[in-house]
Order: sequence, then C-alpha cells, then structure tokens
Amino acid sequence: MNLLLLDEKDFIAPGRVEISDRRFLQLRDIIKLENGKTFRTGIVNGNTGIATVENFTGNSVTLSVELTACPPPPGNVTLICALPRPQTFHKVLHCAITMGVKNLWFIHSRKVEKSYWQASVLQDEAVDKEIRLALEQCGDTVYPAIQYRQRFKPFVEDELPGIIATHDAAIFGHPRSEMRPESFNGKKVALLIGPEGGFSDYEVEKLTLAGATGVTLGNRILRTEFATAALLAKLM
Repeated sequence: MNLLLLDEKDFIAPGRVEISDRRFLQLRDIIKLENGKTFRTGIVNGNTGIATVENFTGNSVTLSVELTACPPPPGNVTLICALPRPQTFHKVLHCAITMGVKNLWFIHSRKVEKSYWQASVLQDEAVDKEIRLALEQCGDTVYPAIQYRQRFKPFVEDELPGIIATHDAAIFGHPRSEMRPESFNGKKVALLIGPEGGFSDYEVEKLTLAGATGVTLGNRILRTEFATAALLAKLM
C-alpha cells in the first residue's frame, strides 16, 4: 500500500481518523506502526497528503491527517476492452487504474463467453475492492468510471462514434495492421482491446467503419492483460 485511502466515515474529528479494518492490518504488519510515523494518505475522490500516527492498539490506529495536495492527473486514454475471462478481469482493471485510466468500458464480442457476464468478479463489492487496491498501489484517490455493454453492434454503432468524437483518435489491437501505437503517443485516445482470440473480421469491419484504426504490437499473440499494459505504456 503506497497510499492509505480514506473514506469520510473514517473521520472521528476534523483532521483525525481511526482505522481498524484491512488497512489497519497492513499498516501494523507491513508499514510497522510507530507513534509519530508519517506516510502518504488521501481521501476518495479528493486530495492527498500526509497521515501521522497519534496512537494505536492491537485493533486500531488513530491518525492526524493533512490533505492539501491534488491527486495525480488522469491519463489520456479511454480503455474499451472485450470482457476477459474472470481470472483476467481484475488484472486488466488493476493495470488500467494504476496507469491512470479514468474511463473504462467492458464490452461483449463474438469470442467472449456469455458466462463471463455472470462471474462474481463483476459484482460491485469485488470491483470496488480491486479499484481501492489499485488506487492504493499507484497513489491515486479518484475512482474510474466503469461501464458495461453486453451487445457489440449497438455499442459500436450508437455509442462508439460519440466516444471517438471526444478523442483525438480511436485505435484497436489488430495483428494484420502495419501501424504502430507509438504514432498516437501523447494524444487523447480511445483504445479498444479485443478478446484473446482477437476481434472477428466482422467486428474489425464495424470498428473501422466507426472511425477506429488498427495498430499492431508485432506478430506475437499476447494475453489480454499483457496487451493492455503494453499498449497503455506506448500511448502514455
């Protein structure tokens, strides 16, 4: 945990919080609590700053906090990802958040198993836990906006053009393309990543008609989480 993420309910007085849950265990066992010790903190969707240990017991810690700094600026990429298998979903989500993505869409695709949409990892509690862990990892406080679309064609025809209109470009991973993602470095980009089997020819055609451009990382086939990390790194 590189940042202690606070909620309004943690405050017991102005500038003072008490922590007694998972976060306390991590502070106690990993960061090693000592009176007067300081570390980074921040409040959900708000400022960051410094927390100072006032006192602690075996069950809780009381901290004084000063939240005077702004959170890190958001990244320049909107991620639109074909819903990956459940064990990969959290990896993609965690990767995107730690790299500053604030708008995420998970969409259906022909090679996405319909059962994925019923997975427990998509439940609000599980998603919230992963968001918090990712924010703590990267020292951020601002939650991403996450949306889900279970029908490919209506999304691409009705919503994707509007997303593209607010970005400098839209690109999707496509091994047969000759364009490299570095061409879009630093621009505001909508990035589409397909399932591990890739977008179908029909889906590639629909994405192209909507205004998206295919890019390639080379002729090696990457898992979704690795493709996500590689493409985000090249764009940011």
